[in-house]
Amino acid sequence: MHRDQRWTVVVAAVLTFGTGALDVLVLARLGGVFASVMTGNLALMGLGLARADVATIVHTVLAFVGYVVGVAAGSAITGARAPDHPVWPRRVTAVLVVQLALLCALAVGWVMSGGAAVGGVQMALLATAAASMGLQGAAVRGLGVTLATTYLTGTLTGLIANRTLSKASRADTAGLAALIAAVVGAACGGLTLATVPVVAPVWCLVSVLAVIVLAEWRHRHAVDHASQ
Repeated sequence: MHRDQRWTVVVAAVLTFGTGALDVLVLARLGGVFASVMTGNLALMGLGLARADVATIVHTVLAFVGYVVGVAAGSAITGARAPDHPVWPRRVTAVLVVQLALLCALAVGWVMSGGAAVGGVQMALLATAAASMGLQGAAVRGLGVTLATTYLTGTLTGLIANRTLSKASRADTAGLAALIAAVVGAACGGLTLATVPVVAPVWCLVSVLAVIVLAEWRHRHAVDHASQ
């Protein structure tokens, strides 16, 4: 496997692991909606409208708006993709740093509320979580790869279609890694919520931090190699 391809697989797996963990946290404790799956939130919004369920409507709208703001902010930071772009632009790392800051704020609010936020605090944490996922989505899009770490229906569709048509793609390995990592991350998040809920945000924090550290190490390695 080519080095850049291996790098894509690692990024896909690590970031999607954190996505799975955060979605479980938000779904279970922050309003019964998703931090990253906007298709699911739109369906829940429609259900809330049909039932005149104000709480569901408010939570889905907050998650949707938070995600939109995150994508917009992240896209503004990454900017337009240049034809001769590096494999991992520094602006992508900058977006992930902003995401990490939001996740740190989420973790602080979570701990201060004892993992059982209600009312305005719950809404603020929900919006923060969704915005962080929007930033992550924009960061990965800024890489110029056909890969998503915040929504996986398209990834699953591509994998099945390629296998059915016997058209294996290099992206398939990263996609499969993302699908598996999402389940593992969700399982870890669920187990943590059931045992030591106060530390549940640690999974998504470690996920993003790990990619930032690896990206910086990779950049410095490339610079050192080029200077030799």
